[in-house]
Amino acid sequence: MKHLIDFIETKDVSKSSIFGHLKCTKEEALLVQYICKRYVSGIEEISVLEILQDNFTSEGYLYLKKLGLMKNLLDLGWLIQVSFGQAKAHESAKLELLSTSITPSISLLRLLEEGSLEISLPEVKPYTDHLEYLQDQFDMVALLHNISTFKQGFADNSLSIGRLKNKLTLLTARIEERVKMTEAPIVVEEFFKEKALNEKEKRIFLALLKEEYSGGEGQFRDMNTLIELISFDEYEKIKNRALLEDGAKLITDDIIDYEEILNMFGGVSRSFYLQEEVMQRIIHPKKSKKVTKLKLDALVGEQEIFEYLKPKTTLDDVVLHPKTRETLQNVVKQVDKEVFKKLREWGIKDKRKGIDARIIFYGAAGTGKTMTAMSLAKTLKKPILSFDCSKILSMYVGESEKNVRKIFDDFKELSKKAKVNPILLLNEADQFLSSRTEGPGSSADKMHNQMQNIFLEQIEKFEGILIATTNLLGNIDKAFSRRFNYKIEFKKPGKKQRLRLWQFMLPENADYTEDFDMTELAKYELTGGQINLIIKNTAYKVAVRDESVFGNKDFLDEIEKELGSSFDGAKSMGFKV
Repeated sequence: MKHLIDFIETKDVSKSSIFGHLKCTKEEALLVQYICKRYVSGIEEISVLEILQDNFTSEGYLYLKKLGLMKNLLDLGWLIQVSFGQAKAHESAKLELLSTSITPSISLLRLLEEGSLEISLPEVKPYTDHLEYLQDQFDMVALLHNISTFKQGFADNSLSIGRLKNKLTLLTARIEERVKMTEAPIVVEEFFKEKALNEKEKRIFLALLKEEYSGGEGQFRDMNTLIELISFDEYEKIKNRALLEDGAKLITDDIIDYEEILNMFGGVSRSFYLQEEVMQRIIHPKKSKKVTKLKLDALVGEQEIFEYLKPKTTLDDVVLHPKTRETLQNVVKQVDKEVFKKLREWGIKDKRKGIDARIIFYGAAGTGKTMTAMSLAKTLKKPILSFDCSKILSMYVGESEKNVRKIFDDFKELSKKAKVNPILLLNEADQFLSSRTEGPGSSADKMHNQMQNIFLEQIEKFEGILIATTNLLGNIDKAFSRRFNYKIEFKKPGKKQRLRLWQFMLPENADYTEDFDMTELAKYELTGGQINLIIKNTAYKVAVRDESVFGNKDFLDEIEKELGSSFDGAKSMGFKV
C-alpha cells in the first residue's frame, strides 16, 4: 500500500509516485487526495457539494466555479458519480453533480494499489495460425463493445473510457504489426483484400464472426449493437446505418444477410449473420472442396417443377404505371415495423412475421409482368421460384389434379429444407383462373373443374407471397377473384413511358447517325417486350455492316416487321431503366 500512503501523506501532491498517471492538474489531484483520505477513514461516498465547500471558499458561491474540476475527474474515470446508491453515466450537466455523491473508481483504487495502470502486451510475434489471429481480433471486438457500453452508462466503470481507447489503439497496432510479420496467408485478411472492405465493414464482419465462433444467441447480431461498435458519436451512428441497410456492400456482395424478427414490443428488428459460404471459407480454410449446403437454388436444380429466378433489378429499376407502383409499394410496406404493429393491433395480422399477399398481374404480353415479380422479390430480399402453368396439363386423366397439389407440396418442402420463404410465381395461369364449366360436361371438363377446385383450395391455405400472371382477366372465375387481394393491371406503355424505355434500352456504347430521333420511335404503340426485341434484331443487322452506325430507318424497318407480324414477340422478362 506504499503508493496509497505516499499519495495521501505527501504535502506536494505533484511529487507523489502516481501523479503522472493521473493525467490531471495539480488542483484536480488535490481533490482526489482529499477523497482518498476520506475513503480510507471509512467514508465511501462523499457529497460533491461537501467536497467543494471543504476545499474552496464558500463565500458568494465561488466554489461553483470549481464544478468543472469534478466533471473532468469523472470523465477521466478516477471517480464514479453515485445517486441513491446507484452508479450513473458520465453524461451529466455540471450543476446536476451538486445533488449527487462520488466514490473512487476501481481504476483509481488499482492505481493506488499497484502504482501504475500501464498496459503491458506480450512480445510481438508472427501469427502461427488464423485462430491466433482471430483471438486478437475478437479481443478488439470485445474492447469496442466495452467502449460502447461505457458511453451508454452500462459499464462497470472498472476502466476509464480513455484507458479503453488507449488499449484499443495499442491492440490494433499490435495486430497490424503481427500481420506484417506473418509470411503465411491469413484467410480473413485475404478475404478483406478480395472484397476491398473498409475498416468499419471489417469490424462488423469480425463482430459477426465472433458471434458464430462463440455460439452466441445474438449479442452482436442486433443492428443497433453493431452500429454502436463502429460509432463514437450520434452523428456517426446515423451515418453508419448505411453500412447495414439494403444496398450496402456487405449485403449486396453476399457477405452478410439478416432476418427480420418480431420483438417483445410488437416491432420488427433485424438480426444479422454471415452467409454460410463465407463462414465455411473462414472456419475451414484448408478444405479444398466446396462445402455443400442446402441452398434453395441447389435444391431447385435437383427437381423439374420450379425454375429458380435471379432478379437483377428492384422496383426502382422498372418502368411502371404510377398506380401499379403505388399498389406494389403498399405490399412492400407490410414489412415496415410501424405498419406491422398497426395491423397486429387491429387483429389483421397474427404474430407470424412476413407478408401475406396473393396477387394477380394481368395485361398484354411483354408489359413486364414477370420482371416486375422478380423486381418485387429483390426489393423484399426474397428468392423467387417460378412455375410455368402450361406444364400442368397431362395426357393421363387424374394426373393433373395430383400435379396441382404437387406444385404446392414441393414448394413447401423446398422452403422448409432451405429455411427460406420464397415468392411463388405462377406464370401464364389462365387455365387455373378461368371460369369453371357448369352442368354435365365431358370427362376433360370434369377433370379441369377438379383441377381448379384443388387449386382454389391450395390458394386458400397458402402463406406468404403468391403471384399469378395472366393476359386476360375478363374470364377469371369469381371464386378465384375473391381469393386474390391484389389485382394489378399492366397496361401498354404510353408515349412518355415508351420514350424512357427506348432511352434506357438502346445500346450505350453504339454510334448513331446525326439525325437519329428517339421521339420518332416512341410514337409507335409497342410494349416493353416488343421494344426489347426490336432493339436486339436491329443490333444483329447493324453489327454485320462495315460501318456499324444505328439510324432511325434501321429501327423503323424492324418496327414495321413487328407490327405487321402475327406474333407479338413479347416473351421478354421485362424491361429495366
